[in-house]
Parts: sequence; structure tokens; C-alpha cells
Amino acid sequence: MNFKELLKLADEMVFAKTGNHLDDLEEAILQGTLQRDTYKKIAKDFDCSESRVREVGSQLWRILSDELGEDVSKTNFGSTMRRFIFANASHFSKEVVAIGSFEKEVVAISSFNICRENINPPNYQISNSQTSYKDLSEMPHLRSFYDRTSELETLKTWILEQHCHLISLTGISGIGKTTLAVQLVQKIKDKFEYVIWRSLETSLKLTEFQEEFSQLLLQSKNQDLSPTNQKQLPLIKYLQNSRCLVVLDDVHHLFRSGELAGKYKPDCEDYHHLFKQVEKLSHHSCFLLIGWEQPREVLAFKSQNTPICHLQLTGLDATSAEKILRDNRLAEIENCSAFIDRYQGNPLWLNSVASLIQELGGGLTELLPDDMILLPEDMKDSLQQQCDRLSELEKQVISLLAKETEPITLAQLLEKGTIPTLDLLNALQSLSRRCLGDRQESFYTLSPIVRQYVASHI
Repeated sequence: MNFKELLKLADEMVFAKTGNHLDDLEEAILQGTLQRDTYKKIAKDFDCSESRVREVGSQLWRILSDELGEDVSKTNFGSTMRRFIFANASHFSKEVVAIGSFEKEVVAISSFNICRENINPPNYQISNSQTSYKDLSEMPHLRSFYDRTSELETLKTWILEQHCHLISLTGISGIGKTTLAVQLVQKIKDKFEYVIWRSLETSLKLTEFQEEFSQLLLQSKNQDLSPTNQKQLPLIKYLQNSRCLVVLDDVHHLFRSGELAGKYKPDCEDYHHLFKQVEKLSHHSCFLLIGWEQPREVLAFKSQNTPICHLQLTGLDATSAEKILRDNRLAEIENCSAFIDRYQGNPLWLNSVASLIQELGGGLTELLPDDMILLPEDMKDSLQQQCDRLSELEKQVISLLAKETEPITLAQLLEKGTIPTLDLLNALQSLSRRCLGDRQESFYTLSPIVRQYVASHI
């Protein structure tokens, strides 16, 4: 296989895992790796920082490791891919001919184990309902939607073509989870008989939610809503009897603060059983969960051949992020790409910092060091809400990480404190699930924004 074919194969694996195609930097890293270039040379050729190349490269190796079932790194990427191709040579030759559109590509090479069989009953066909009943009273108004085309198409494919039962959409505060979900619902709401959006900011109990859902269905059938005439069914029955789209926003409010990620509050444990039913039982409906954290059972289910999908949002691409700066009249800012990288392409962060610069005078950036990080109050508030949920153990570990300007190994972390190994591993895992900590191969780190916030507030 030549480089283009290897790149295409890697792109399919990355898309299957993340729902995103390779971007220009990722392609440059793979090409440089095959040419035995160092990260430093790749960074120089691509005109970005070496730390950025290492971070993106680490994410790539982790994704490819998951898809191939063995450790992939910069040193063995080429040999591992060629060994995989050789082991599946007959399968490749038979199925590549059948490839049509890209969506077809990801299911053609089944030995990747990156897709599942249709989990819905074989006699079920998706069709537009003549009448669709919606309760979108809690769905936020759609504001500026900066290009998330690939993520939007991924979610639509999972819901309308692969018929996923349960999808979790996660990401750090401000990354655009809810905005993406609003755009998605607007696109697909007419494909369902019933659509309901609920925010769990007030920790809505399942019994209350089930009652509201039954009210929606009874209203649609013009049935008497008096308590004596209502026959409330278990929620899963409604999902089986009708094609429903249920969006639960701020799902992290189901979980305890001060505990490791994903541990239910005592009065929200019923959701655990509901999500298990949604995953296991046959129906035609879909749950979309949005939040900083996801239920632990979602993480357990999605490693199996089940109708569960997870999409973690990362920053906007350079073109979309630059549009935010243009909208804030900062199109001429110096070192624009470095500025966007510093704030990780996070829409909330970019808008916040751009507003601060505008209020204090556009020339502010000329007076500040290139690597200086501004933390406006609204950014601090959003980070505080997320960090306030941390357990004491996580606060210890994130404080250790905040002192390091370069990625650090587990062994080095153990040397710096008195945290037992198992506790340290659990805390690192929980920070990752909260989208606050990053792992790069065998190294751990924080983003510059999170590092600065933690250093001064935790």
C-alpha cells in the first residue's frame, strides 16, 4: 500500500471511532511518521508548535490502538498498519470494490469491527411520520452555528441509518454540545412521532420525566388527562410503541459532586436502569444525552457490539474559529492560528476573550506576551462550575498536573506525591471522563486554559 492508501485506511478508522475525518495536521503527522521525520520537523514544516504536534499525534495513536486492538505509536505505525493489511489481504480485495459513498466505506471493511449490524427488528423501516408531536419548550434558541458539518452528519447517520438507541455527546464547557444538538434536532425532528427535550439542570427525577412524557402522548391522542383516566406505562413501553427522540441536556446533574465521574445521586439511580433498558430491549427510539460527564454504563456498553455511540466534541477547525474572530472584529489579530490553538478552538472561550479585547481596545494584544492567557470572568465561571464537581482526590491530581508545563508520565506523577497508584489511576480516568485531563500516549497533561485556572483557583 502506498501513502495515499494508508492514509485512506487510517482516515476510515479515525472516522469510525470519532465521527471526524483526518484534518490537515493529522495527515501531516502520519505522512511525516512514515518518512521517519521527528515531531520537531513535522511541527516546523506545518508551522505550528511541537507540543501541538505531540498532542495531536498522541490522540491519533490512541484512536488507532483502539481500532487495531494493539498499541500503536509513532515508532511502529507503518509496520502495524502493513501487518494489519497483510493479515486481511483477502478481505480487502473482496470488499473494496463494493465501496460507494464514504458512509458505505466505513461499513465495507468489516474486519475493522467499526460498525454493527442493524439492531432494530428486520421488519421496521424508517419513514416520515405524517404527524409529529413535540415538546421543545426547554430546547435553547439556536444561536450562531459555526461549522460542525462532520459531527452533525455523524450524529444523523448514527440515529437515522444505524438506529442507535443511546448516544452520549460530551465535551468541556463551552465547546458547543448543546448548540450542535439543537441543530441536529431541527434537522431530524420530523423523522420521529414524538420529540421531547429536557434539561436536567434541576435534577429531574425519572418519575417526573415519565409523567411529562406520558402527558405528551396522551395529549397527542386527545385523551382525558385526569388522573383517574390515565394509565401510565413504564417509559420503555412508550419507546417501544412509538418512534421517539428524547434529548436530555445537562445530564451531568444526575451525578454526584465531590465523587468520581458518573456516580448517580441517590434519587437519580432509576436512570441507570432506564439506560440499561434502552440499550438492551428492542425499540425504534433514540436517547441523546448531553453533558460534561456521561453515565458509566454508556462507557461499558460502547466497547461491545451494542447500539451505543459516544461523541466527544473538540475545538472548532481553524476556518470556523477564525469566523468567530471576524464576527468580533478581530480578523487582523496577529498569530491568529496560535491564538486559536491557545484557546483550543472553544467557541465560548474565543468569544469571551474576543469580547474582553474589544472592550479594552483592540490594540491590547500588541501589548501582551504572545503566550499570555486571558481568563475573563465568564470563562472562570464556566470552569468553576465544572471544577466544583471534582472529588478531593481529583483536585489533588489536577493540582499536580497544573504544575507541569509538559506532559508527564504516571511514574513521574507517583514520584511527586503520596497518592497511591490505584487512587491516582482512578482520578486520571475520572478527569478524562470529565473532559478536563488529556492523555498523550503514556503521558498526561492539562490544556493551557485549564492549567492556568487550576493553578490559581484550586
